[in-house]
Amino acid sequence: MSAINATVFEVDKHNLQNSRHIITNIDTQLKKNEVVLKIDKFALTANNISYAIAGDTLQYWNFFPADAGWGRIPAMGYSEVVLSNCEQIAVGERIWGFVPMASHVKVLAGNVSESGFYDISEHRAGLSPVYASFERVKQNPFYKQANEDFDMLVRGLFTTSWLIEDFMFDQRYFGAEQYLVTSASSKTSIALAFAIKARGELAAVGITSNSNRKFVESLGCYDKVVSYDEIDCLNTNSPSILVDMAGSQKTLAAIHTHFAEQLRYSCRVGVTHHNDLVPNELSTKSPLPGVAPTFFFAPTQLKKRTGDWGAIVTMSKISQSLQSYIEFCRSIITIEHSSGARGICNAYQDVLSGKADAAIGKIISL
Repeated sequence: MSAINATVFEVDKHNLQNSRHIITNIDTQLKKNEVVLKIDKFALTANNISYAIAGDTLQYWNFFPADAGWGRIPAMGYSEVVLSNCEQIAVGERIWGFVPMASHVKVLAGNVSESGFYDISEHRAGLSPVYASFERVKQNPFYKQANEDFDMLVRGLFTTSWLIEDFMFDQRYFGAEQYLVTSASSKTSIALAFAIKARGELAAVGITSNSNRKFVESLGCYDKVVSYDEIDCLNTNSPSILVDMAGSQKTLAAIHTHFAEQLRYSCRVGVTHHNDLVPNELSTKSPLPGVAPTFFFAPTQLKKRTGDWGAIVTMSKISQSLQSYIEFCRSIITIEHSSGARGICNAYQDVLSGKADAAIGKIISL
């Protein structure tokens, strides 16, 4: 066999509604330390849409290069090693990590250890190593096959949310008494609310659409839930932290205007409301009342905590919290499996449009 025919899902960088499937040939004559992964399944969430929207600004398109004008969205997935020219990595190993939405991917393995390895391909130079790491499943003491679907759905976003909450705790909440969390029905927001509740020091106010309000209230993670049109009814006596998962210019302006100086920190994370995006200039100089909105970059806090506690302790803390969160998710999320070109296209358009049911977890195989 001289080549593997890999199916790849791509989106138009300039119009995310346009997508296509292509077949690419992966050469099976591997160079030293090259490994081919057969991607078993991956998760599709609003987080992936955020990667696409920030594809250029945060370099997500660079993880898996495509033809000019097209992009391959990174996704959390499980894979199997089907070819290996790396002495330390065996065919048949099960691997977890960021993969393209595809059937196969070739990586260049480096920094191989018992627990995992990194893709050190040339196009990865300068990119965050967090997104280039692959875990060898058999070495993960927390791995359970029965948890795979939930793990893919929530591990990445839970890690981000855990680090947001940890960052705020590390900063003593900037003197705030409560969180304001937009796009409260999104999985990243729910994970944050779960982490806030687990800490038990501050209240969390979830801000969501009227259509998702009942679902958000049923979670039990938020101390209060309001709709977007009720922002100006919120009590401004409590100094607050905003964690903005929506990325909506209208919503961000409404909260900043209403809370003004009582907003002690404004943290931008996601862009679930991509039809009303906040202008890029807000990330550097804000014309809004109160503090300037600041992007949260999870690897920065992860690096700090690794320095504070060491890598083993840091990942153990996150993993233990993740297991509790997965058990919680079993009660609120139903897994939906899709396969093939039609399956991923329908699932992608559903999530992109914002119409996806927040209680459904989408798992895809190509």
